[in-house]
Amino acid sequence: MLIDIILNNARMKAIKFMNTNQIFDDLFVLELANNHWGNLERGLKIINDYGKIVRFNNIRAAIKLQFRDVDNFIHKDFRDRTDVRYIKKTLATKMSQENYAAMVEAIRKNSCIPMASTFDEASVDLCVKLDLPIIKIASADLNDWILIEKIASTRKPVIASTGGSSLKDMDDLVHFFEKRNIPFAINHCVSLYPSEDNELELNQIDFLKDRYPGHTIGFSTHEYHNWEYSVMIAYAKGARTFERHIDIDQGGIPVSQYCSLPHQIDTWFKAYYKAKEMSGAPGTAKRNPPLREIEYLDGTIRGVYAKYDLPKGHRIKDTDLYLAIPLLKGQLSCRELMAGEVLLKEIKKDKPIFIEEIDSPYAYNETLRSYVYERGINPTPPQNDEENSKKRLKRRKKHSKY
Repeated sequence: MLIDIILNNARMKAIKFMNTNQIFDDLFVLELANNHWGNLERGLKIINDYGKIVRFNNIRAAIKLQFRDVDNFIHKDFRDRTDVRYIKKTLATKMSQENYAAMVEAIRKNSCIPMASTFDEASVDLCVKLDLPIIKIASADLNDWILIEKIASTRKPVIASTGGSSLKDMDDLVHFFEKRNIPFAINHCVSLYPSEDNELELNQIDFLKDRYPGHTIGFSTHEYHNWEYSVMIAYAKGARTFERHIDIDQGGIPVSQYCSLPHQIDTWFKAYYKAKEMSGAPGTAKRNPPLREIEYLDGTIRGVYAKYDLPKGHRIKDTDLYLAIPLLKGQLSCRELMAGEVLLKEIKKDKPIFIEEIDSPYAYNETLRSYVYERGINPTPPQNDEENSKKRLKRRKKHSKY
């Protein structure tokens, strides 16, 4: 009894979070990061170039910035340490709040969602000031609880990447946001820049979906050999939000291997659509087969034929009939056959039994009768199709009184 209550509560919790986490579904996050290099004009060009790719592909996308309160983020005694790449790049890409505001406005004008990774508490305040709908927690900050508490205080939806994290880190973080009923998505991520194909660990998507039901699971990737395979595999495994770094090749600034160019993101989007097409309906419900598939299968089922001469008014028994291909248009099939129906006319041996020749609900229901007449093959070869059409039309008119 107790285990049933626990399982039911878990299911209800999963349903509740599934509804609140829909904001993340089919969301592509384009990580601009610091590739503006502190230059507003460059940042705006990246946004506008990728905005066109997003609109052309009809993708739901966010363009993500990285916010740091640079003057306080780097200790004053270490600001001249150019041998430390993180310090050097953070200083080189510093941008004013006014320029960030201009970039956020450009993101919105390009019909994308503005979001940001925040690396300190002042940057969380900037997210609130600029009214960003989603905040990202970087892999390195999964147990920075001062920062996490600050992010949670905004009540904004959050995406976290799992690169390099422990299982306890993830369990604690998921529990933290669940307890506060804050929408929370979890990205599988390998924090290697760039990542090789054999380092992607895509089976982790299965693990995350199983361990954290009801949460959107995503895939944040840094591989650089191909822009199709991983997103197709990730989608098929159930990832529903996707992230890549973006850049442009301009001004002689080198493009990092793990960053994508506009034509590569276009390929990425198209691969997603192909994966979605090939995956079909959600795995939570039975798919609806297309008409072409139904028509093909209808051509393989057996039709009902008379084993003997059967008189009008005869009540059909199983022993009176046999099944064989082909199934003809208007003919009863193995699917409709039921013993006990009464024949409305005489049927000769080895002749097909048509729907209007028996006293059956199928004969009086126009929808069912139309379905039976639309499937199967014509009784005569194609060269006589015109003559057969006339005969069928005449026969339908004759029996419409039924």
